[in-house]
Amino acid sequence: MIILYFLIPLTLILLAIALWAFFWAVRNDQFDDLEGPAYRILFDDDENDLPLDQRPLRKSHEQGEEEGEEENSDKHRDAKGR
Repeated sequence: MIILYFLIPLTLILLAIALWAFFWAVRNDQFDDLEGPAYRILFDDDENDLPLDQRPLRKSHEQGEEEGEEENSDKHRDAKGR
């Protein structure tokens, strides 16, 4: 019976913390877009997530990687003698 004097206030404190966290999340727009993240994972390139100044750099960087891959595959073919 004495344990109830500890458990009831503890329960009320945890309930208050949970309510505060819920209302904080609602006030800070955490529940505005519930479907967007679920669909975003289906797209290959998330260029819309990048800042505008980094978008061209990423494209030029990817092109450089593709050229590098071609050079590496040519070197690999030459090494094998094919």
